Amino acid sequence: MTDHSERNDPQPYNRAEEQPSTTRPVVQIENPYASTRGSITTKQLPPFDETIINKYNRSGPRYTSYPTALEFIPIPDGLETKILQNRETRAPLSLYFHIPFCRHLCYYCACNKIITKKNSDSGDYLQYLIAEIKHKRRLLSTSEDGRKPLVKQLHLGGGTPTFLRDEEITQLWTFLQTQFEFLPENEGDYSLEIDPRELSGDTLKVLRNLGFNRISLGVQDLDEAVQIAVNRVHSAELIENVLNEARKLGFHSINVDLIYGLPHQTPETLDSTVRRIIEMSPDRLSVFNYAHLPERFKAQRQIKDTDLPDPAAKLAMLGNTINTLTEAGYQYIGIDHFAKPDDELSVAQREGKLHRNFQGYTIMGDCDLLGFGVSSISQIANANTRYILQNDTDLDAYQTNIDAAQNNPMVMPAVKYIKTSIKDRLREYVIMNLLCHDYIDFKDVNQKFGIDAITYFINEIQQLGEMQSDRLIDMDAAGIRVLPRGRLLGRNVAMVFDEYLDKTHKNRFSKVI
Repeated sequence: MTDHSERNDPQPYNRAEEQPSTTRPVVQIENPYASTRGSITTKQLPPFDETIINKYNRSGPRYTSYPTALEFIPIPDGLETKILQNRETRAPLSLYFHIPFCRHLCYYCACNKIITKKNSDSGDYLQYLIAEIKHKRRLLSTSEDGRKPLVKQLHLGGGTPTFLRDEEITQLWTFLQTQFEFLPENEGDYSLEIDPRELSGDTLKVLRNLGFNRISLGVQDLDEAVQIAVNRVHSAELIENVLNEARKLGFHSINVDLIYGLPHQTPETLDSTVRRIIEMSPDRLSVFNYAHLPERFKAQRQIKDTDLPDPAAKLAMLGNTINTLTEAGYQYIGIDHFAKPDDELSVAQREGKLHRNFQGYTIMGDCDLLGFGVSSISQIANANTRYILQNDTDLDAYQTNIDAAQNNPMVMPAVKYIKTSIKDRLREYVIMNLLCHDYIDFKDVNQKFGIDAITYFINEIQQLGEMQSDRLIDMDAAGIRVLPRGRLLGRNVAMVFDEYLDKTHKNRFSKVI
């Protein structure tokens, strides 16, 4: 390959109105997003600054994709088939399965879910998942050596994935082995979300024996008054027992979900929960902000506005939680996520190899994401274009599509899509590196997209001036770095580069804090 990295001829696109490209050969000797400061503490947070948080706390996307899901449009007939057929066969896969069923309604929940106690629902749904797998698998090409498509990552989300009985999870896993090639469990990332209340005595053992190596527990809060108010009651002892059993069975990583801003929460009660969870020593924590939107989510109408903490109390909860987790040695990854310094997420961030997709932060950024089930999302790259696809969010409509596909192979489950342009890919690259690595390197962008980044993004750079004055970021000729003081507000920095945000969707997102 010819080395073009040091050429002096002018950039092919050096005006902001010109189109970027990816046709220029690149030689990247070092990863500019790897931490060069030598210490795990470089990814930690400074003392919580309430004044700065209040100044910049506005609504904005979480950027699990760019463009965001609000840009979905109806998909033309036949397009999903072409996308899967033309997928790059060398690209590994990340598989996502949406299990929508829950036995209990959690009042805070905004997920796509179906409340039912009928065990037969899961068995019926499993047959639809298997039919969808078969339907999509026949469109995926095998590699040149005849091997099945390689899977590096798998995740079951919901809803409650453990609504499936142990034998049904086993049936799904066993079938997948006939359709795909999986990395060994010590190399792949195979996970699912767990409601600790929905485990049989053997579930964790069954999961580990199959090859699952990571679990995420929905805890939310340990205070009984809060649990009653959101209709999710469980004991701290139950959570601790699940974590201890998972460790003994050899799960590589255990995550705990918490939520701040729930009814009857106070800074003191949440602090008690956080400290108790730290004693249990999960590898990762996700600390989400509760967004109260009862006009959009019917379940939230069970929560009284008068029972919710005021904004000052919520801010105190966040500040206390950040300080407590940081003091306990957890590394702040970004957007609600913390991890121990030796966890794969922390290591990937320090090495400049962290990514984001619809599953959140991930170490498997080279994978195409293939979604199965109601409302599931896929992300498939073809050459310079990435397609984002979504199945129907209504269970009956999803199942009708799968039934129709049995008689007409041209019928596919996706009903919405986004086709990203090369300009989208450029802005996605900038946004994701800011959110994953707190940095964007101009030389790297120039090489990858054939532009002069400073000229191309001159308007955005000017908009960042106030953040630089507030010491949230630092900008120079080399790039833009999010400083420790600005890490909690990384979404604000990323939003500056979002071309869609101010056009149509300014008020469709929750606040960044």
